[in-house]
Amino acid sequence: MTTGNPGIFWTLLSFLLVIGPLIFIHEMGHYLVGRWCGVKAETFSIGFGREIFGWSDRRGTRWKVGWLPLGGYVRFAGDMNPASTPSDEWLSLPPEERNLTFQSKALWKRFLIVFAGPATNLIFAVLVFCGFLPAFGELRTPPVVAGVAPGSAAQAAGLRAGDRILAVDGDKVERFEDIARLIVLRGGEQVKLKVERGGAVSQVVATPRSETDRDQFGNEAKKGVLGVARGPIVVEPIAAARVLPVAVKQTWQVITMSLEGLGQVISGQRSVKELGGPLKIAKFSGEQASLGPIAYIWFVAVISINLGFINLLPVPLLDGGHLLFYLVEAVRRKPLPPSAQEWAFRGGLAALLALMIFVTFNDLASFGLWSKLGGLIG
Repeated sequence: MTTGNPGIFWTLLSFLLVIGPLIFIHEMGHYLVGRWCGVKAETFSIGFGREIFGWSDRRGTRWKVGWLPLGGYVRFAGDMNPASTPSDEWLSLPPEERNLTFQSKALWKRFLIVFAGPATNLIFAVLVFCGFLPAFGELRTPPVVAGVAPGSAAQAAGLRAGDRILAVDGDKVERFEDIARLIVLRGGEQVKLKVERGGAVSQVVATPRSETDRDQFGNEAKKGVLGVARGPIVVEPIAAARVLPVAVKQTWQVITMSLEGLGQVISGQRSVKELGGPLKIAKFSGEQASLGPIAYIWFVAVISINLGFINLLPVPLLDGGHLLFYLVEAVRRKPLPPSAQEWAFRGGLAALLALMIFVTFNDLASFGLWSKLGGLIG
């Protein structure tokens, strides 16, 4: 059963309330660590394009909001080209001004400044999870099979009620909820299950079925299904000392699922049609906001993790690309030639623009736009 989708205004507002604060958090990470390292920030922008409004502080930083809210940036003094390499203009600066520039700082400081953006997004998500865990507790349902669906992968593998699943492909299973997380991306793949039955431990092979799941808004997604039922759900209060470790673990699980999903798209195991962009994030933002503040805040935390993760990918123009160049510089004890960096960043820009166009077409296709246009033309 599906419910009506939120209106355009609600969707747009919900999207802006997701992307705006997360971009601000990301750029604030760069800004604060840059200040700590003694670098002057000339501009702090949320959004690109023409300035809608802004102000200058006493340190000479221009804080502004651009008309296109799909990103943001902090421009540090001396940061005059994409590769952040010294230029003739930088070399001509007086020593006292040059000491406030990004290029003048030691390699480890430049690395920290760039790394701080994605790291702040991940820290934000950890803090959100830390707020949820004491209030809602932790799901700790024992990983014991309460029932097996007829005709399922579990039945074909010989699983029975009472079996305790200890591991999936070597990943330890501590609670029943771990099973779905470890199976969801493995539809149609063989997995090895470590199972305890009557005190004896054995290993069985199962092939979870790939099924299409549809949520209440009509969104469809493929997922792997093993076909085992759980017993009564167990929710345990979480001790204060465990809140932070569990929050970090949850954050890491989201990252590993993103990595595995991206790897499956690259390898062809999953369709590239599953890649989404800003339009799909906007759609999901409106839907999650309509479910209430808890679902919405959880969604914001997950998007923050993905924003941090994507920015750490070693792609020129992303933070991860800069970090890769710094690691190469550390190994070589000198930076790559400026021309090599410039070409790398041009290639990175072309790749990102192509990806943005592709995911936008994907998003429009998922909304049924092309089929509707085809119907009108036909």
